[in-house]
This record gives sequence, structure tokens and C-alpha cells, in this order.
Amino acid sequence: MLAATLVASGAIAAYAVSSIVTPVAAKPSVKFESEQVLESVPDIGAMEGGLNFLLVGSDKRPASGAFGDPDIESGVLNDVTMLLHISQDHSHAEVVSFPRDLLVDVPECPDPEDPQGFGYSARYGVKINTILNDGGLGCIAKTLEQMLGITIPVGGVVEFDGVAALSEAVGGVEVCVVDPIDDAYTGLVLDPGSHVIKGYEALAFLRTRHAVGDGSDLARISSQQTFLASLARTLQSAGTLGDPVKLYGIARAVVTNMTLSSGLQDLWRLVSVARALQSTDLDRIAFIQYPTVYTDDLSAVVPAASASVVASALQQDIAVQFDPTATDGTPFGTVDPNATDDPAGEPVAEPSDAPDATEPAAPSGTATPAPSTEPPAEALPG
Repeated sequence: MLAATLVASGAIAAYAVSSIVTPVAAKPSVKFESEQVLESVPDIGAMEGGLNFLLVGSDKRPASGAFGDPDIESGVLNDVTMLLHISQDHSHAEVVSFPRDLLVDVPECPDPEDPQGFGYSARYGVKINTILNDGGLGCIAKTLEQMLGITIPVGGVVEFDGVAALSEAVGGVEVCVVDPIDDAYTGLVLDPGSHVIKGYEALAFLRTRHAVGDGSDLARISSQQTFLASLARTLQSAGTLGDPVKLYGIARAVVTNMTLSSGLQDLWRLVSVARALQSTDLDRIAFIQYPTVYTDDLSAVVPAASASVVASALQQDIAVQFDPTATDGTPFGTVDPNATDDPAGEPVAEPSDAPDATEPAAPSGTATPAPSTEPPAEALPG
């Protein structure tokens, strides 16, 4: 998307554009079954019903050995699975994180290593983070399509080095830590307060879970969403978008460390996606943890009743509202850094003066009527 922004703005010379586009074309791509819907779409950024983009973070160890021997300790698991939804009118976007231990039903999928072979049979009650190894990126997309009732035509995979390179290219990402972090597993040590992290320290922040919240993957999702929210603010800042050299470095970091689906091999599709996301206000980008509950033996999680609210919102291309008191009793979670405190000390979001803003959901979990200029928003209970 960043590479496309450069092209769209004319910020760099043709030779620089070529050095960004060439790595994308040179890498093997993954074909999504739903990619066919793009054939009749002149502007992917304005697709009917909005655009769904699958982003997967693989735990494959880098060849440098920075995180262990890649031949011995490396897996091919989708430890991070996120869905980016950009609304058709670009007024809002949602980033939904799916816990790695979420049990899902996996449809029949072709083998990406042998497309003409027998492939993978349908499976039931499978942990979602195993699908990348047993079906590939396209199979993850197909699984989420079946589970959510949506179409996912594009996506990509990023590995360890990609996160480190991107955080370096933007000059670091600021995060605020409430409690001290001292994680022997990742080597991350942070005191309470604000920190600008980059490189492998940023990667360690995204990976750490033993020193965050209750030590579960659910707590780690909170850190990942905090990081991405800060990264989004950095990327949309004037200092970044107005600096061709910095933009070029960011774009190179992304395309050389990411494998994109074949639907994004077309440069102008990347341009339209970039424009769509660039025009979405930051305060209208919602980071959502897919609602789940633990299984009886606490070894995995399954969709909660309120997961249907997320699916319905994605299907209808409408925003998701949140009960501001929903996480009052939880020991960890993300907090809007721009929020103010009420007299009781609980964070409350400041009202927006934007014409298409919606009010927070009532504590009961019922939706507050949205302005008539956009469809009613779905309310997500605690």
C-alpha cells in the first residue's frame, strides 16, 4: 500500500518505483479462490460491500538465526491472523484479530505446494494457527470466509524480519507500557511509561505474552493492536507522508519482506487500496479482538455469542460500536490514549465532531441510533 501511495503521489522517480515493484513480482504469489471477484472491479478500493484484506504473521524463524536455528526451531504457523476491512465509502475500517488457539472448521483446500494433487480434506475443530502449515494462506482465507460469511480476495504474509524492518523504516513506533515488562522468552525489558521501539525490540514487543496480562495469547493481541494503532498514526502523519525518502524506505521494507496474494501483483490495485485506506480517518479505524470464550479444559477458545455481531457488521459493511464499560473488569486491554477520564477514573472516549461519527453503545449493549447518513452500527457487548 505504501509503495502504491508513492506512485499515486508521484513522490519518487521511475527507477525507484521499479525497485519497489520488482520484488513483488519476483516472489511466488498465492492465489485466493475469491480472487475472481476482482475481474469485474475497476477500483478495488471501492468494492461493493467494502474490501477484506487478510494479513498473516508467520512464526517462521529468519535465516539470520536471530530467533533460533531456522532449521530446528522454525515452524510455519500463522501466529498472527488479522482481517482488515475497509468500508466501501472509506468512512471506517476494522482490524479483527483472531486468537491463534481459536478452534475453527476448515473447508477442503488445495495443497499450495501441489495444486493438482489431492489437497487437504475438510477438518473440524482445528486451531486456526495450524492452517498456514496445512493448507497455506489461501486456506486461511477460505476458512474465514466460511466462518464469517464474507469474501476475501486479497492478502499477504509477513515474517519476523518484515516487522523489524518496517519499524526501523518509520523511525520507531511509540508504545506506552502501564506495567513493567521483563520477558526471558523474548528478551524484552521495558519500564512503565512511553518507549519508541524498533527493529527486533519491536518484534519482541509483538511476540511477548508471558510478561503481559495473564500470559495468554489473548493478552498478546492487546499489545499487537496497540502497536498497530501507533504505527497507523505514524504512517498518516505529515512527517511521514511528506518525506519521499522515508516513504521509499518504508515501501522497500514492506515489499521485500512480505508475500502478497496474486490479486495484489497488479500495481494499480495496490494504488487503489492505498488511496482507500489513506482517506480513512484514524479515529474511525477500530481494532477488534474476535469475541471468544475458553473451552472447558482451557486449552483453546471458541467463538462467543457476540462473535455474530462482528460477522454481521462485516457482511453489511457497517461500523462496530463498543460498550465503553465492557472491559472495566478485565486485568488487561487497550485504552485509547486520546481518551479522557470521568470523575470515577474510568476512561471515556471524547465525542467526535465529525459528521459521520456515532455515539458509544449503551451499557446494555444495545446500539445507539447512528446518523441517517450511514447504516446503523452494530453494537459489540462485553
